[in-house]
Amino acid sequence: MSKNVLILPGDGIGPEIVAQAERVLAAVNEKFNLGIETTKGLIGGSAIDATGGPFPDETMVKAKAADAILLGAVGGPKWDSLDMAIRPEKGLLAIRSQLNLFANLRPAILYPQLADASSLKPELVSGLDLLIVRELTGGIYFGQPRGIRVNDAGEREGFNTYIYSETEIRRIAHQAFQAAQKRGKKLCSVDKANVLEATVLWREIMTEVGKEYPEVELSHMYVDNAAMQLVRAPKQFDVMVTGNMFGDILSDCAAMLTGSIGMLPSASLDQNGKGMYEPIHGSAPDITGKGIANPLATILSVSMMLRYSLNSAEAADCIEKAVGKVLDQGLRTADIVSDGCQQISTQAMGDAVLAAL
Repeated sequence: MSKNVLILPGDGIGPEIVAQAERVLAAVNEKFNLGIETTKGLIGGSAIDATGGPFPDETMVKAKAADAILLGAVGGPKWDSLDMAIRPEKGLLAIRSQLNLFANLRPAILYPQLADASSLKPELVSGLDLLIVRELTGGIYFGQPRGIRVNDAGEREGFNTYIYSETEIRRIAHQAFQAAQKRGKKLCSVDKANVLEATVLWREIMTEVGKEYPEVELSHMYVDNAAMQLVRAPKQFDVMVTGNMFGDILSDCAAMLTGSIGMLPSASLDQNGKGMYEPIHGSAPDITGKGIANPLATILSVSMMLRYSLNSAEAADCIEKAVGKVLDQGLRTADIVSDGCQQISTQAMGDAVLAAL
């Protein structure tokens, strides 16, 4: 039975990095006889240019029919002047919402070959293997009411609503506890319960759900302290779980511990394991078209897709080992290059991973 993967290259460096990931996917598809078929669609700025909107109906139909989705990146200064309601990022929020992709898994793994690329001392980050579980379809990014209005004093003010239901908190809690069960059995829930009522409820529900997972050690931490601890002693964490906004910020912070945001994949999953997979970096308009973008996060996103949505763990292992071999060879894109290594292009990095496969 064939499996359908929808590929959404998106904007900026998206098409460049996705092109290399497609080559890797095609190679393991043939090598392991996976029966994967791919289709393409538009999202973000490229969709706006072609159709007038960031998430066309045609893309939505394809996304709902797919077994998994591979996304590049969305956005760029070209579309910054558009009304907020139709900017490229709205396409990303829409596909997450329409497909109910509420659980975002963001690993922060430091490859031993890149210990010197981290901005922290090697002894602080060597061996780092952290997973951040971010709630993705609720919180302040989706809460209503929101907007810009004129107050009674005649002054403009912007407002957003931070809101979480008990159901939303419970389902992401179960995802996080189950992930912790498969790892080091430690879960840190991050909130701001000393200030925000929404996260008072968050902490209460996390504690309640934790009683169903007695083998997992649950701790709680305020988000400001969590940010500090990530750069002070990151290896104290195994799995972290938090809301949409805090997760967005903390996962990017954790990414830099690994040497480059260009190394880290992510998965956004629904209740049944269907997911959208993407590198956690953005569209990087400043390097678009220069052939220097790092495709490894996108290639590793393919590995996550094979593991979590397509039940092809052997192929996923193969990709991850190939990336390790390439790093062992001293091959680096510009963002991770260091003394004694060879800097290569986006295309050449794709070639190297294919050769290692």
